[in-house]
Amino acid sequence: MSNNPFLDIYPEVAEALRAGKPVVALESTIISHGMPYPQNVETALNVEKIIRESGAVPATIAIIGGRLKAGLSPEEIEYFGKKGREIAKVSRRDIAAICARGEDGATTVTTTMMIAHMAGIQFFATGGIGGVHRGAEKTMDISADLEELGNIPVTVVCAGAKAILDLGLTLEYLETRGVPVIGFGTEELPAFYSRHSGLQVDYRMDSAKEIAAAFHAQQAMGLKGGMLVTNPIPEEYAMDDAVINQAIDQAVAESVAQGIKGKEITPFLLARVAELTGGDSLDSNIQLVYNNARLASEIAKEYAKI
Repeated sequence: MSNNPFLDIYPEVAEALRAGKPVVALESTIISHGMPYPQNVETALNVEKIIRESGAVPATIAIIGGRLKAGLSPEEIEYFGKKGREIAKVSRRDIAAICARGEDGATTVTTTMMIAHMAGIQFFATGGIGGVHRGAEKTMDISADLEELGNIPVTVVCAGAKAILDLGLTLEYLETRGVPVIGFGTEELPAFYSRHSGLQVDYRMDSAKEIAAAFHAQQAMGLKGGMLVTNPIPEEYAMDDAVINQAIDQAVAESVAQGIKGKEITPFLLARVAELTGGDSLDSNIQLVYNNARLASEIAKEYAKI
């Protein structure tokens, strides 16, 4: 475990890491920026419960009062949920300034990977990763998540990249960074709200044991970077492709018209898509996070046996 002077590891998490037990990291942006209170707190606590029931230890990652937190108490999760968007969304470029100022920060996929790695946590469950935004050939809007996946040895379990993105270009960028994209039980990249994108992943793997073995081989060889496991949303919660794509296209057009850019664009698009789908996309989002937490726990458990 790290001796980073800015890092606090929650006692339950520290004990699990010392004992070699499976630990699964969770991000905090989904709490503060992903959905309204109290649904955000309820969802965050449910994800932690699912991980425990699956035989692993949850570690929700955040920054509170300038301290990097690997694991939160229920009271801290409640605090994050109530403050919501008042809390800064923090990527790699922000983390030093936020800590130096003693402020709070909601961790994205990027900063969750960073802090998890500092603490010695190798598995992370999220909803969807960031990626190459539509129109990036003009705007150069590419998520820092892709860079960190190429740098940090953490296995990230997601339901694909967020459907608001250019999924084809996101796959190309991951290939350039040397990040293996694994489809759990599928050869097709899932598209977050939908199980289908028409794009092919690098490898299909059908068990948590197989994924854990691949990650172990990657680490044993000293290869740089992480692995991306894409886990399709359960069929019963998947949205109709035409409905979700129409909502996304409208939300993207509105963001361009309103001049929304940078770190504000993803929260805007996800919230607007939820409005346009009458809340169905938010319900789907919650269910796919639960699904990913279960799979990440199974992979972490298999890895602990190696």
